[in-house]
Amino acid sequence: MKAIYKRELKAYFQSMTGYVLIAFMVIFTGIYFMAYNLNSGYPYFSYVLMNINYILIIAVPLLTMRSFAEERKNKTDQMLLSAPVKLFDIVMGKYLAMTTVFAVPCAVFCLFPLIIKSFGTAYLKVDYLSILMFFLMGCIYIAIGMFLSSLTESQIIAAVTTFGALLLIYLWGGLIDFLPTSNVSGIIGTVVLITLLAFIIYRMTGNWIMAGITELAGVIIVTVLSFAKASLFENLLVNMMKRLYIADVFDNVAVNHLFDVSGLIMYLTVAAVFVFLTMQSIEKRRWS
Repeated sequence: MKAIYKRELKAYFQSMTGYVLIAFMVIFTGIYFMAYNLNSGYPYFSYVLMNINYILIIAVPLLTMRSFAEERKNKTDQMLLSAPVKLFDIVMGKYLAMTTVFAVPCAVFCLFPLIIKSFGTAYLKVDYLSILMFFLMGCIYIAIGMFLSSLTESQIIAAVTTFGALLLIYLWGGLIDFLPTSNVSGIIGTVVLITLLAFIIYRMTGNWIMAGITELAGVIIVTVLSFAKASLFENLLVNMMKRLYIADVFDNVAVNHLFDVSGLIMYLTVAAVFVFLTMQSIEKRRWS
């Protein structure tokens, strides 16, 4: 893992990608910092992070698009997978290299609350918790981008699909307001999610029997519950979508100044899930 980590980290700075990404994030954040904190006198740096979190939609695809897509295009992934290195070490080495690049601007962000404090009142606890959650949210986005990069050999496709996925996540909170709350919509939404789960199982394992059993069992359970107690599905779709709203945890810290340990656990879990999916995607290709 250490050798792959060093190789990937070196590659990001040899190609200038790392420098450009760091400069872009620091400069962009600095502009907002001057506008909100220095000129307007707003004491929370977390307010800046809340307003600039959309730059991750641009920065992360640029960071993750080459992670596995470039290896597949250049056919160097075969050498990597045949080397005496565990698949976990390969994936984590690449993932940690990307998170290290992303951690550099986040480390620079830690100076901004101190600048605010030098001018007057500052809320360091809220600001530093916001920076931590901003970093962890970026780690989730990087894991998603890495997974999507493992599915294709085109860096452009990897970047575009990652951009689309992150844009959907960014708009998720607004889209929830348009969801219906009736029992029927809850039933349909649950069946769609079960079908999506079955499709993921099939793509990861190639076993259509397992996917079919998952689909059939899920539909039967939903059908039985819909006849036994249809009220269970009222607002179910909206509630499920709210739980999948990743940015909500960060917003609670940055806007409401509320820190929830369960949110921290959720961020770590979601990142781990997409790292695992990346491993499964590569494992499937290794044996296909």
